[in-house]
Amino acid sequence: MHACKNVGGVDRGLRFALGGSLIALALLTLGAAEGAALGVIALIAGTIFLATSLVGFCPLYLPLKISTGKPKAS
Repeated sequence: MHACKNVGGVDRGLRFALGGSLIALALLTLGAAEGAALGVIALIAGTIFLATSLVGFCPLYLPLKISTGKPKAS
């Protein structure tokens, strides 16, 4: 099954920046390495944002019928 890209350029950039920031915050401030709950949650959220920015696909957008990408040419 081929998943179409539904995350556009600006959205990808914001997700990349937010994901990287959350990961850094989780590791440097919130204690993710020591197992602090808030740190682990921030680390997981940051990883999800970073991954969706890199692949250009967000599974949550499917049921909501959202796409920030360019429409396909017919």
